Amino acid sequence: MKLERMSEEIANKVKWLHLRLSLSEHALLKRKQKSSTCRNLSQYVRTVLLDHPIVATYRNASQDDILDAMAILTGELNSIGNNINQTVKRLHTLREGEVVGWTARYASESQQLLNKIAEVKVLLNTMAERWLR
Repeated sequence: MKLERMSEEIANKVKWLHLRLSLSEHALLKRKQKSSTCRNLSQYVRTVLLDHPIVATYRNASQDDILDAMAILTGELNSIGNNINQTVKRLHTLREGEVVGWTARYASESQQLLNKIAEVKVLLNTMAERWLR
């Protein structure tokens, strides 16, 4: 019963606290909030005011860049994989005269896949070198 009541109190935020800040104060609070794990400014201010511990995050920009590149490569690999699957399905249903064109397309898409796999290997090696320093 007590646990249920506590969760109701946490979930139902019904009281407002109005506060005026200068532009620089607001910018400082936003900067501090962004360097924490708080999802928004309200959560950050509530955490500070109620003396709860703030969990700060540390971001490594070079690793973020690698992760962004990996996300793009993942999307490209998925697209190439879908194309190859469609090509293979089509190859199974072709008549004799159509095989040559589709075989060339399959070879082209396979080469694209191999090129992307090489890019992934380079990125993984770069990541490993940075983490091993």
